Amino acid sequence: MTKCKRRRYRLSMGKSQRTKGAGGERELCGILSDALGQVVKRKLGQARDSGHDIDLPPFKIEVKRRKRIALIYEAMDQAETKSDFPTEHTPIVALRADGKPWFIVMYACDWIKLAREEISK
Repeated sequence: MTKCKRRRYRLSMGKSQRTKGAGGERELCGILSDALGQVVKRKLGQARDSGHDIDLPPFKIEVKRRKRIALIYEAMDQAETKSDFPTEHTPIVALRADGKPWFIVMYACDWIKLAREEISK
C-alpha cells in the first residue's frame, strides 16, 4: 500500500473570525499570566505557522473560540453533577471522534494547577 502525503489546508477566515480568535488568545494569555505569575504571550506572524497559538513549555496551546460548544459543557455538567466522587475530584470530559485519537477537556482552573507543577520542574 502506498503512503499518502498529508496536506494541510488553510481555511480562509473572515476578519470578524480572526478578531474573535485573537481576542480569545489574548484573554487566555491574560488568565494564564495572572495565574502562573509569568508573562504568557500569543505567537504572532510566521511563528504561528507551526500550528499552535501559545507556547508555554512544556505545553503547546491551540485556542478555539466558538459560538457553540454545548456538547462539551453538557458533558462537563454531567461529570460534575452525576458523580459519586467527593467534590475535590477534578471533572474531565474525554472525547473521541470515529477514527481519531482521544483528547481530554477540563476547566482552565484545574489545568492551571497541573501546569504550575509541570512548569516548575
